Amino acid sequence: MNIFLIIIIVAAIVIAIVSGLSQAASFLLWVAIIVGLIALIVLLFRLISGRKAV
Repeated sequence: MNIFLIIIIVAAIVIAIVSGLSQAASFLLWVAIIVGLIALIVLLFRLISGRKAV
């Protein structure tokens, strides 16, 4: 599960970089920020709670 969250974070960063280069797709920047924040919050919650993936 942690690998999946890391992949989501990396994808959000890539989308943020690509959308930053394209002015026409500026909404992708906001989507990338929101998805990245959600993935980061979930990752931090799992690390703090200490639950093991099954």
